[in-house]
Amino acid sequence: MDEVGKSPSNQDTMETVYRLRLFVAGNEPNSFKARRVLEEVCRRRLAGRCDLEVVDVLVNYQAALDAGVMAVPVLMIEAPPPRRMIAGSLGDVQKLVRALGTDCGQ
Repeated sequence: MDEVGKSPSNQDTMETVYRLRLFVAGNEPNSFKARRVLEEVCRRRLAGRCDLEVVDVLVNYQAALDAGVMAVPVLMIEAPPPRRMIAGSLGDVQKLVRALGTDCGQ
């Protein structure tokens, strides 16, 4: 499991904290790209407000089965609600930012 940033205490801030799970297949090209793009978005736009777990289905396929993931890469946005999934390499950063919500800064 990899983490990008740590979530701040909600008592100290009213900002949204994002809890994300990215399912990848090793360093397969689309998985590698999805991981790179998501880590960049977390670093630049969600700094200090993002908990990112990367699940490699080649190592932990049971986690993918438990989550209902049938193809990779898949991003699960677990928080803030509503829970949603995005499939693909996440190459369109603006589409990813819109899916995360309008309050993630520029």
